[in-house]
Amino acid sequence: MGNGKQRLLATAEFFKKYTDEEHIYSAVEICEFLAENGIDAERKALYGDIDALRETGMDIVCTRSPKKGYFLASRDFEEAEVRLMSDAVQAAKFITAKKTDALVGKINSLLSQPQAERLKSQVYIDRSRKRKNEEIYYTIDTLHKAILAKKQVRFTYSHLVVSNELEVELTEREFTVNPYALIWSNDHYYLVCNNPNYNNLMHTRLDRMKGVEQLDIPARHFSLVSGYKDRFDSADYAGKLFNMFSGQEQRVSLRCSNKILEEIVDRFGENIKFKSQNADSFTAEITAITGEGFISWVLQYGADIKVISPVELRNAICERASQIVKTYSKE
Repeated sequence: MGNGKQRLLATAEFFKKYTDEEHIYSAVEICEFLAENGIDAERKALYGDIDALRETGMDIVCTRSPKKGYFLASRDFEEAEVRLMSDAVQAAKFITAKKTDALVGKINSLLSQPQAERLKSQVYIDRSRKRKNEEIYYTIDTLHKAILAKKQVRFTYSHLVVSNELEVELTEREFTVNPYALIWSNDHYYLVCNNPNYNNLMHTRLDRMKGVEQLDIPARHFSLVSGYKDRFDSADYAGKLFNMFSGQEQRVSLRCSNKILEEIVDRFGENIKFKSQNADSFTAEITAITGEGFISWVLQYGADIKVISPVELRNAICERASQIVKTYSKE
């Protein structure tokens, strides 16, 4: 590669890596940097390279304050956007500590080096909550390809149980399933799938899966085990789930205390049907998957939520509440 092309690429990399509005470099300083890296550069040639980079879309600004020089004024991602992505990776428990470090490093490279260092100094990774399954990237990639190919997958699934000796043990079981969607919920990544032996949907956590492989067997169509016909709407499905418990999809009428109005809107969105009952309460009509997760969600609000219908769901909640009372009354 000719010196001119090398110089142009190195100059572009210099602006991306080292400059921002707080870190400004003069033409002389840039030439010195290039020379230290084995690239001959004169100011006249550098000015031409800067003009060429501007023509390609790089927002290189010349300023005289607080010092005379050049810097890259804008990037594909702003510092706040990189912070959001970095925080999301750090919060994701299913990404191991090792892969968290690597991925955060790649994300931070979208900023200048000084910006990345400043962001890094504000970050704390709670490694005690991170999983240890280093297969997670491979698992995601294999499942993604299998979903697109509409093929079954096989994997080993592990979970903790209490043995007959009253000790906590890790057990493993092999599954073959029809995969439909990947959903991130409650700080975990899940595969929504169907066990061919049943006519419903199930969820498996990716961090508990090992040895995932795509099979050359066509997957059962999701319309045979769900209400979706042409497309599995993972966003709609996730919005109806509670704590990733499966169950029956139903229309539910709730009577709620006015003080939890914002929490209801946060959970179900602003388009649900509301009706004010009195100065203290309102009713809301929602669609939800009413399994164990939904019952637990209702009970956390105590007297602030009452299920009006369907009756069988209300009865199930009453039964659970009675069990709780019995548990505490035994002591």
